[in-house]
Amino acid sequence: MSHIDAACARSLIAANPDVSVVDVRTPAEFASAHIDGAINLPLDQIEGHLRRIVTEAGGRLLLICQSGSRAERARSALHDAGPADVVVLEGGMNAWIASGAPVNRGRVRWALERQVRLVAGSLVFASVVAGLWVPAAALVAALVGAGLAVAALTDTCAMGMLLAKLPYNRAGGVDVETAIARLRRASSTA
Repeated sequence: MSHIDAACARSLIAANPDVSVVDVRTPAEFASAHIDGAINLPLDQIEGHLRRIVTEAGGRLLLICQSGSRAERARSALHDAGPADVVVLEGGMNAWIASGAPVNRGRVRWALERQVRLVAGSLVFASVVAGLWVPAAALVAALVGAGLAVAALTDTCAMGMLLAKLPYNRAGGVDVETAIARLRRASSTA
């Protein structure tokens, strides 16, 4: 089983306190709302430390993001790096919150998906308006549309990956060594 719904995830956490909940969202998204005890290890950080995570985590990992797609990418990368007991929360934090599960809330930040919609929509709108005077500006709208279509087909988003690197989304930062040490401690108590 590589995906579970929010109810099963809550049961898994309750039945097995040694399960490590790994939140692969940006530090800003994590600070807005996260599952109690979750370890924030953004997707781009996971990709740089796959072998160590697989080796040192040991026990079961429950991966979570905002909607499930980044967590699935992390699951796939971890699986390719070696044997790992990894499961993804289907629907991510959106599903967790919708199920009424408890959440630690902090300062509200926009989710990465919402930021992508703002930037893409603004670029399209601005290029269409600019196209009234400079017809070639409409090409920007076409490129954004093509990028969104590719993002949907590949379940990746270049704009989202770029936005995740902005200081706004890195607020608070993540110490990868501390996160991996927490994974190691969780596996040693299992």
